Amino acid sequence: MFIETETTPNPASLKFLPGREVMTAGTREFASPEAAEVSPLAQAIFDTGEVVNVFFGSDFVSVTAAPGVNWSDLKPMVVSILLDHFVSEAPLFAGADASGISIPAEPDMMVEENPEDADVIAQINELLETRVRPAVAGDGGDIAYRGFKDGIVFLTLQGACSGCPSSTATLKHGIEGLLKHYVPEVVEVRAA
Repeated sequence: MFIETETTPNPASLKFLPGREVMTAGTREFASPEAAEVSPLAQAIFDTGEVVNVFFGSDFVSVTAAPGVNWSDLKPMVVSILLDHFVSEAPLFAGADASGISIPAEPDMMVEENPEDADVIAQINELLETRVRPAVAGDGGDIAYRGFKDGIVFLTLQGACSGCPSSTATLKHGIEGLLKHYVPEVVEVRAA
């Protein structure tokens, strides 16, 4: 088995591609060792002591190093952990099925949405799903919709994209421009 790596726009994060499915549906972010306790793989990566975020995508794992950590030292450790996991075909989550997984609820919407905006919200979500999410996944992350009110779309970047130096540019120049072009009711995009 060979695990490829890709850089991301976030210099603190690397994207690891095991050449097989990681998550069958959705994504999962672990922002602390405590959150990673439900996944032996995420926990093992945090156990290096040099990681601040682990993110599972459909076919990749993004890892964000702690400040000051040198990737030349950390990368071989992460590759070894991933190889051991995927070669042994170990379960991604403790218990090997969903029964033992405690998945935190998504954060509440940032704003109380107006029911009259349902069509606009549907357009926004369709664009996020079809145009934005694939591009953000290519950079080792994901995006979560958090609300729409008074022309403002609230979004959260996850994985390698959270904390990325270019995340503001991604939101303001990339996503905001796209949404404003296709959905005239959108006047601004803000990070939630």
